[in-house]
Amino acid sequence: MSFFFDKEYDMKKMSPLTLAFIGDSIYELMIREYIVGKGNAPVKKLSSEKVTYVCCEFQAKAAAKLMDMFTEEERDFYNRGRNAHVGHVPKNSTAADYHAATALECLFGYLYLTGKTDRLKDFFNIIIEM
Repeated sequence: MSFFFDKEYDMKKMSPLTLAFIGDSIYELMIREYIVGKGNAPVKKLSSEKVTYVCCEFQAKAAAKLMDMFTEEERDFYNRGRNAHVGHVPKNSTAADYHAATALECLFGYLYLTGKTDRLKDFFNIIIEM
């Protein structure tokens, strides 16, 4: 069950890119809240710091760090995201990093939509410590 709505989703029918779509926003919101929680700063500085965490290269490194902690189900959703057919790879990213970032976002989407927010927080705290 998601955080905002009392709705249950059939995760097996959900596209990995749809999960990545919501997971991307959840991940970015968590990053933004973390940065804002460190104290007031000019928006330009906040945005600059956000980009450090919300980029393919960082997300790929985060995914690699978390991988050994995944349950079998989490690994399945991560792999679905990694193997998803994406339309393009940004020019400032490698294909491997982009697929790993999409996989992490897919996992975050899955955890969010299934209401596993404690697990999301656990993963996020590990990511932030990197």
